[in-house]
Amino acid sequence: MTASDDDLNWHIEQACREGWPAAVETVADGWLLRRSGGRIRRTNSVNPLRGKRGAPDRVLAAAEAFYAGHGQTPLFRIPDIAAEMDAVLDRHGYDVEGGTIHLFAGIEEFKVSRDVEVVISALPSKKWFDARFRMGAYDDTDRRIFCEMTGLIVGDRAFASYERDSEIAALAYGVIRNGLLVVESVETDGRFRQQGLGRRTVGGLIDWARRAGASAACLQVVADNTPARALYASLGFNRELYRYHYRRKPHESR
Repeated sequence: MTASDDDLNWHIEQACREGWPAAVETVADGWLLRRSGGRIRRTNSVNPLRGKRGAPDRVLAAAEAFYAGHGQTPLFRIPDIAAEMDAVLDRHGYDVEGGTIHLFAGIEEFKVSRDVEVVISALPSKKWFDARFRMGAYDDTDRRIFCEMTGLIVGDRAFASYERDSEIAALAYGVIRNGLLVVESVETDGRFRQQGLGRRTVGGLIDWARRAGASAACLQVVADNTPARALYASLGFNRELYRYHYRRKPHESR
């Protein structure tokens, strides 16, 4: 990995965290302990920071104490660029969950133009939230936490939606951090899939970011989500950077 690749990867790490902020964040030995409650993993996990990090066994002890104090199960998010915790988590029986890819492209590489049917708003409306929760498995706690999370986002942000039959059929939101657009929460109602609405909605966000002066864009996609990866490739997300997975303390060890 070159120095420029390393800079880009850590820039994306920070931007993605800030695009999906946690209610509480505590630094321990070069790791960021995030907590919001509910079931959303990213805002309830331990994340590495760039630079010197503490010995894995010491970090594990600090994280377990932190989450136990809040009645939560410890969960580590392990990116390829900082994978030193994997060995100690193996020894302690932590389970592996998921696998996610970071995709990236320069803003001029995207095959999009302005789409007047994509609605872009600086703040999410009740209709936007209602559509988001209709499309995903959110209980009442996670709905509250998601709404609070969007209110914590700082900097340029946009909430995009595309309507069919007077209801939102596809949506997403984007945050610009230091010239980088982070695309988040891309969803299409199951009744309207295979119609290109997700592509048009994300394209609307990219067009907004281009006009706002962003120089590049990134997003995270589940590794085995073939339709989503095809969608993003069609837009121009042509560079895979690094991956991450989660490690969770098993139920019997709580």
